[in-house]
Amino acid sequence: MLAALSIRDIVLIDRLELALAPGLCALTGETGAGKSILLDALGLAIGGRADAGLVSQKAEQGSVTAVFDVAAAHPARFILKENGLDAEGDLILRRVQARDGRTRAFVNDQPVSIGLLRQLGDLLVEIHGQHDERGLLDASGHRALLDMFGGLEAKAATVRRLWTGVAEARDALRDHQEMLQRAQAEQDYLRHVVGELDELAPEEGEESRLAEERILMMNSEKVATDLLEAQDALSGSGGLEARLSQSMRRLAKAAEQVGGRLDASIAALDRLLNEAADARDELDRAARALEFDPQRLEQSEARLFALRAAARKHNVQPDQLASLAEKFRSRLNDIEDGEAKLEALTKAAERARAVFLEAAQELSALRIKAAAKLDQHVMKELKPLKLDKATFKTSVEQIDPENAGPEGLDRVSFLISTNPGAPLGPLIKIASGGELSRFILALKVSLASQGSAPTLIFDEVDSGVGGAVAEAVGLRLADLSGSAQILVVTHSPQVAARASYHLRISKSEAKARDARVATRVDSLDEMERLEEIARMLAGATVTDEARAAAAKLIGSHA
Repeated sequence: MLAALSIRDIVLIDRLELALAPGLCALTGETGAGKSILLDALGLAIGGRADAGLVSQKAEQGSVTAVFDVAAAHPARFILKENGLDAEGDLILRRVQARDGRTRAFVNDQPVSIGLLRQLGDLLVEIHGQHDERGLLDASGHRALLDMFGGLEAKAATVRRLWTGVAEARDALRDHQEMLQRAQAEQDYLRHVVGELDELAPEEGEESRLAEERILMMNSEKVATDLLEAQDALSGSGGLEARLSQSMRRLAKAAEQVGGRLDASIAALDRLLNEAADARDELDRAARALEFDPQRLEQSEARLFALRAAARKHNVQPDQLASLAEKFRSRLNDIEDGEAKLEALTKAAERARAVFLEAAQELSALRIKAAAKLDQHVMKELKPLKLDKATFKTSVEQIDPENAGPEGLDRVSFLISTNPGAPLGPLIKIASGGELSRFILALKVSLASQGSAPTLIFDEVDSGVGGAVAEAVGLRLADLSGSAQILVVTHSPQVAARASYHLRISKSEAKARDARVATRVDSLDEMERLEEIARMLAGATVTDEARAAAAKLIGSHA
């Protein structure tokens, strides 16, 4: 609910701090006292149209701050979280309007766009009056209200889910068709490329391996002499192996004469001889591996150059040629298998659409039934509101299935006719100011708490009526206040007497030097409330009879 409203330098309001409470609040005052200023200020705070003319004559800018106490699960809190704003505690909307026309918006002291401010405001407050074009007057929301009234939200959600399935199946079919068209257009090219790559038969890592092998072969001539000299040093005549063998033979002959004292030396020499033999074998293998082979070098270079040329041609790395060949081969296979897949996707899309249409048609039938029930409820409410000659109808127009969407097959709108035989039309185009407010009240009562913002404001809903009709308006507003905070701008004592609390709007001489007129808002106690309702009954001169009538009026609703 709206817990507090703070206004600075807006038209005739210099400074106003207003605390509000749950239930039904009556706002009363003489004509021209400034009730519309209060509503315009609140409208500015919740994202309404900016107007430099709202700024007080003595100030360069004005501001309005609206503080809301909303439930933890209220949708507004989810919007705050989605936009990275503080979602704990009170929800504070603030708008600053400058005299030069510029305007700034804040939520919980963080700057935001006007669009986000308006989005939050629409969830928190509904202002219903002859100049309001949001809320129930917005036909785009009528379908959702009808679904809520008829308890059809779950079925509507199912239809939306099925529509998503239709859209996904349709997109998959379209993507496949486009792919087939592209693939068929380049079929000859694909066959040619796949043939070339299959003939080349590239392997992953082959280019790196060939490049390394080429470098080794090109360097083999340079290291051949070193390898031969190393081999001679090990195994040639007078080489290491020959000298070690000669040492072994002489030590073996001497060992027989010294009783084992040379065994350790002989063992060490034996190990050296074995290591030398191993080194000789490794050198031999290396020499064979590095043996220069011009034909082999030519073959490696030809293969390497072929791989690199193919990679440049297709603008990929050489190691990607194998996967590229597989990709092109897959596209060729898609062409061959494409017709079968196309048929399968076509059938899937047709099945998805058939299931969706069946669910949408079922929902449409239920909406028509709910519309008839809603019409009965609203018509029942119109008579006590002095609209007994009017007709209300919930139009459920089924659109062409080809134009169906996530909400199904229906276009829903609330239509009225104020006189017998007159054509039905949209609320805002047919009803006058007072009639419009009462139509909206009848709708709100019929819809109960469905789809309402936590705070509802009715601007002169009792315009042009009195007596029993005004009493009926007050009763219905009081009933509505059980499920939402209701603020009503009223000239009717019958309506004001139903209120839980009462605010009086008046003009007074400001204490500023220029002694200009200012608007003030006072919260009335019991005696002040009695006096205000007596004024509403009697007019300029409040009589004891008017006070007695006011006391009786208040007492009958206590």
